[in-house]
Amino acid sequence: METPYWVSYFIAWLATLALLLLSLYLRRRRKLNLPPGPKPWPIIGNLNLIGSLPHRSIHALSKKYGPIMQLKLGSFPVVIVSSVDMAKAVLKTNDVIFTDRPKNAAGKYTTYNYSDITWSPYGPYWRQARKICLTELFSAKRLESYNHIRREEMKLFLKILYESCGSSVVLKDHLSSLSLNVISRMVFGKKYTEGTGENEIVSPKEFKEMLDELFLLNGVLDIGDSIPWLSFLDLQGYIKRMKVLAKKFDRFLEHVLDEHSERRKGVRDYVAKDMVDVLLQLSEDPTLDVKLERHSVKAFSQDMIAGGTESSAVTVEWAISELLKKPEIFAKATEELDRVIGRERWVEEEDMANLPYIDSIAKETMRLHPVAPLLTPRVARQDCQIDGYDIPKGTRALVSVWTIGRELSLWGNPDEFCPDRFLGKTIDVKGHDFELLPFGTGRRMCPGYALGIKVIQTSLANVLHGFTWKLPGNNTTKDDLNMEEIFGLSTPRKYPLEAVAEPRLPLHMYSC
Repeated sequence: METPYWVSYFIAWLATLALLLLSLYLRRRRKLNLPPGPKPWPIIGNLNLIGSLPHRSIHALSKKYGPIMQLKLGSFPVVIVSSVDMAKAVLKTNDVIFTDRPKNAAGKYTTYNYSDITWSPYGPYWRQARKICLTELFSAKRLESYNHIRREEMKLFLKILYESCGSSVVLKDHLSSLSLNVISRMVFGKKYTEGTGENEIVSPKEFKEMLDELFLLNGVLDIGDSIPWLSFLDLQGYIKRMKVLAKKFDRFLEHVLDEHSERRKGVRDYVAKDMVDVLLQLSEDPTLDVKLERHSVKAFSQDMIAGGTESSAVTVEWAISELLKKPEIFAKATEELDRVIGRERWVEEEDMANLPYIDSIAKETMRLHPVAPLLTPRVARQDCQIDGYDIPKGTRALVSVWTIGRELSLWGNPDEFCPDRFLGKTIDVKGHDFELLPFGTGRRMCPGYALGIKVIQTSLANVLHGFTWKLPGNNTTKDDLNMEEIFGLSTPRKYPLEAVAEPRLPLHMYSC
């Protein structure tokens, strides 16, 4: 049976049209002045050049191709900027263009289909989420109202450290518990890291394991994110794990919301006691531009717990690691603490304005060990130009703050841990100075940065004020301390720091 002539004609017409469109597309691409970069391979693009530590791989490539370069990661072009001027071009001059986020598996499966603050796409929903964060959840007034929580948890943390004095401790475990306790009480109104009753939905151990899995899965390089037509295969098994984790978190968060709803039931003029209360009240507000659905409340709550737990613990652990290798800096820090604070009390948040050297140690740590060395990826919403190069719509953008923090012309001896470089300078970490952007800047800056700074500064100051630290073992020296990192949602030490603490303050200071 012969094929009807019109079918053959139609197929030929489609083929001609496809060739014409392909020709026009290729001609347009040839005319574009794209940033320099290595030639991509078919299908995988430049994925072969990205190792287990992507920030280091990109740092090496930027030394060859310059402060703005383009890679092809699987199916997607990615422009990478690694200088102050180029970072300003993306995050300030063209901030409104680069406000979107790429679609990835973690955002889809672990954040209620991009319903959280971090991964939600640019639009009315995200604008409202940002407004809620800035005016309701992380406002100066709201953070001040939770000051007693941070003070109480800090004292408990220091007491627990004192009880372990003389023995080796994994410092990050204690720091993570401190951060998690603080943020859990602020968000949920209670802690989930202590022994709980039989009716509790998760055990403390399971809760921490869920958070660890969330940090891991939001930082992995999933092949399907770079090559979408392979995503259904789930070659690395990450999507399966994401779905399992999402069910666990949803069960837990449903329990939390039910508890809060029961507490509010029948109470007139109920006053919000925590951030979930605030979100539930907002979900009943008919004046919101976009209705805050129940899944959004859960997504926001999960986002705040995850974002508020890991960054401060990782930063303080890196700071103590660096100080163990530099005893002279350690001594200078404790001298300032003894002079300003004295030996009869702990450091409070309001003291930090009078502790410039402790502040410099925190800044130097965030320069040398940024928690998010490439920040969170962005996507161009329209065509634009940066430094004379064409950046087509849909191009992903990464800002290598890791490379900026190692720019010789900015820092001098950039690989050296030297807090003194910040003394007498006005550089801060609030997004105003592009030399130091641990929390990002612009519209997509971390909305909880003010809380993060408070926890980092006060926990670092009190760990230094209350204890002397040394490496375990009689024969262990500072040169034996491994300083390798691993890449993920955060960039922690590859091997958690183990150290021995001895008290510096009078015994009565350690009682709560």
